[in-house]
Amino acid sequence: MTNSAPASFSSLQLCDPILKAITALGYKTPTPIQQKAIPVILSGKDIIATAQTGTGKTASFVLPILEMFNQGRKLRGKRIRALIITPTRELAVQIETQVAALCQYLQPGLDNNSDSSIKLTSPLTSLAVYGGVDTQAQKERLIEGVDILVATPGRLLDLTHQRALHFDELEVLVIDEADRMVDMGFIDDVDKIVERLPKNRQNLLFSATMNDYVYSLANRFSDAKGAEDATEITVKANTKQAPSIKQWLITVDKDTKSALLSHLIKAQNWDQALIFIEKKHGAAKLASQLEKRGIKAEAFHGDRSQAMREKILADFKSGELKYLVATGVAARGIDIGQLSRVVNYDLPFKPEEYIHRIGRTGRAGNTGEAISFVAMGDFKNLCAIESRLNHIIERKEIAEFPVRKTVPISILNYVPKNKAKRPN
Repeated sequence: MTNSAPASFSSLQLCDPILKAITALGYKTPTPIQQKAIPVILSGKDIIATAQTGTGKTASFVLPILEMFNQGRKLRGKRIRALIITPTRELAVQIETQVAALCQYLQPGLDNNSDSSIKLTSPLTSLAVYGGVDTQAQKERLIEGVDILVATPGRLLDLTHQRALHFDELEVLVIDEADRMVDMGFIDDVDKIVERLPKNRQNLLFSATMNDYVYSLANRFSDAKGAEDATEITVKANTKQAPSIKQWLITVDKDTKSALLSHLIKAQNWDQALIFIEKKHGAAKLASQLEKRGIKAEAFHGDRSQAMREKILADFKSGELKYLVATGVAARGIDIGQLSRVVNYDLPFKPEEYIHRIGRTGRAGNTGEAISFVAMGDFKNLCAIESRLNHIIERKEIAEFPVRKTVPISILNYVPKNKAKRPN
């Protein structure tokens, strides 16, 4: 068996209009997850796919769905053909935007289900539905039927209860960011949705990480064929990270973190930065502190209205807003091709979250910088992250900010005393 990678998207059996859209979007060659997943999906099989953030997972399921639906089929009102469930509003918007971009050159297809003379159907349609906005406009869009619906679990259930859509013509179910779905507590909602779906469908589950909880989710949403019949696809995380992302950390006392961030922005003349913080109230407080030092910043978290979140994100993507302070959950759907740096103002608790965060920069062949602030209380988290990366992150000192509480030098494979394994 050969492992030679396709030289181009054309080798993946995609039609010319889709290939034209891929070229227009600037994609050169398929990523590993796309090379592995697209042929399997086109064959009609279920898949459970694991690949880290920034590897092109979205296109790996959107492209084959568009190819399969390109043959044409006229929908009845309030029906959908593909359902993509995703954990956050921003990610729903991002996915639907990519769907629209990739099908922009598709022409109306043939109505293969018609018993009368051949008719032309409209080009493929897509819609993102999510909370934080009025349901009426979304319900009106669903009246004529939508080929591809991207939805957050809560809003999807609301629309279902209001009988705004029906699932009897569903062909494909996609669970995206399954690990985040588990972390955010959406499993009950997903279960309620899956109970309403037809058994005869194709199931596609994508996750940045895989664990027992995600496998349990895969088992529950799998159809009568069973999860054991799904094809498992894994693209191993690049734990050392691509050379395009330069990682370094600064040890700091907690009470000087805000001043240190302001100093770095000004002294190093940062052009833009996505700044990760753990708590919503902390995001608002930090944005206010930066403003007082003459640095325009916005807080991005779940308590902001949807309209405000969309405006902030648009301003950040356009470059009008230079500094965005975001909680990890809210930032899950942020995808900016040329983001120059991310800052872990608060070090994440999970090594996987660290990899997700720094994967927001250095995308699509661009270079990026990942900077982490590490206080003495973060030592265990730092050791876990470096063990996951399998290397020590470079440390830098800022002369203007000497540290009072020294952070020890990390040890790979460090095990805290209270977490030590018990002897057999």
